[in-house]
Amino acid sequence: MNTAQNYIIIKGCGAISALGHDAASSDSAFLSGKLGFRTINHQEQPTPTAAISAEAEEILSSLQQSNPHYKQLDRSVLLAIYAARQAAEQAGWTASAAAPDEELAVNIGSSRGATGLFEQHFEAYKQSTDCRTTSAASPTTTLGNISSWAAHAVHAEGPQISHSITCSTALMAVANGVAWLKAGMAKRFLAGGAEAPLTPFTIAQMKAIGIYSGLQHTPYFCQPHARQRQNTFVLGEGAAVLALESVSQEQLTPGAVIVEAVGIGFEKIESKTGISREGRNFQKAMRHALAQLPGNDSQIDLIITHTPGTYAGDTAERAAIEAVFGQHTPAITTNKWLLGHTLGASGALSLAYALQALALQYYPPLPYANVLNETRPPAIRRVLINAAGFGGNAASVVLKLQE
Repeated sequence: MNTAQNYIIIKGCGAISALGHDAASSDSAFLSGKLGFRTINHQEQPTPTAAISAEAEEILSSLQQSNPHYKQLDRSVLLAIYAARQAAEQAGWTASAAAPDEELAVNIGSSRGATGLFEQHFEAYKQSTDCRTTSAASPTTTLGNISSWAAHAVHAEGPQISHSITCSTALMAVANGVAWLKAGMAKRFLAGGAEAPLTPFTIAQMKAIGIYSGLQHTPYFCQPHARQRQNTFVLGEGAAVLALESVSQEQLTPGAVIVEAVGIGFEKIESKTGISREGRNFQKAMRHALAQLPGNDSQIDLIITHTPGTYAGDTAERAAIEAVFGQHTPAITTNKWLLGHTLGASGALSLAYALQALALQYYPPLPYANVLNETRPPAIRRVLINAAGFGGNAASVVLKLQE
């Protein structure tokens, strides 16, 4: 007996980053290639970062003031709440305090978690004369804060999961969502990532690795796939959340975006950052995802790469793509030249970027000298999104536009 096939679709997407804070601002920056960077003084040096805009900052401040409990939350949690509400609203999920949704699950991860708040509490602890801290320190700096507070904000009473798999975190959350929905353990799922790492200590950590961009006096601070051999990593902040739901073939409508495949890959760590020259983790993740596509319909039109602007990482990912696709390599692009590297949120923001490319049938060209083939697909129907993180892990997600 044939079993009816169900599809996981993206019913809504909420995002806030240097690219924008709603559909209008994000689409405007996407279409125009507007950069979201600003230069700050860090360690007595001009240092580029990718923070949210002044307008978005006012909106986030209003959100924090809207609930007395929010005043003690870390910035990463506030970003997650904002994105989760956007996604739920776009999906038409209208739960309330009086009628919560017991079948809505939430998984929003983060690489660093409550970075700013943790640093503040630790600094106060060091400065105290009796080595004491406040009662709020522990509950407000745990990683589980992100999903639980986002769940409260959208009145979700299903499972609430928080995790960190470094920069693959958000795509792993989507993988969890797909698995839970296919297993029938949830009917609706919010998946994504949030990161607020623009703190002195976190920026110092990135500089210590030797990857931070020194292009603060050029028009483009972050240059993934650059022709010149250099590191151009720029740290950014943001969050993105996807509203996932399982539907039948009959419920699919033209324009729907299907999460068609999720691939996972790991490789043995050979360095602190955990990536080989061949990008074996990327190869495994992409092959795992591609193996799930129909044999007679598996063409990828566009790849949105992880490429944080580091020479070694960017080169390894391109080597992996060439190994997997050979002479049939699809068009390649990235969003990090616009919004920097947002660590655990980056995969979800790349998914949001893919949704824009699918909806608008366009993506902005890289405006600096790069090594990519500029040939563009006649139509963007299927997009593969990559992410990778410290520890040798990688993930790939394939989105397909329903015709």
